[in-house]
Amino acid sequence: MNAGQFNKKIEVWGKIPFQNEVHAKSFKNSKIKTIWASIVPQTGSLAKQKNADTLLANVTHKIIIRYNSGKNIVDDMWLMYFTNDTDREAYLNDQTLKVGHRFDISYILDPFYKHETLEIYCVESLE
Repeated sequence: MNAGQFNKKIEVWGKIPFQNEVHAKSFKNSKIKTIWASIVPQTGSLAKQKNADTLLANVTHKIIIRYNSGKNIVDDMWLMYFTNDTDREAYLNDQTLKVGHRFDISYILDPFYKHETLEIYCVESLE
């Protein structure tokens, strides 16, 4: 494993349980941790939306991380990659903003069950 291949700092996001004002269990979107990764584009497809001349691109990526950094990641989480701190801060305050790159996890592989790296296959939707 070449440690230099992990050249992107990504954030793992998910739904975190908390007690709301009436002491019931509720969930909120929250950053779980930051890890180093390699992001490899795989395939892409274009789809035209019905209501306007808007093109939607679905791009699949393979994100490679160290096994111990991501062994607790599950497919209902998502990964975020930001190119600058301004976008990161904006997303921390409002997750509905279209800043950075959001990768929705499709599935996770442990190549050859070696427990060295994890390959996380994701979809990024671009408008």
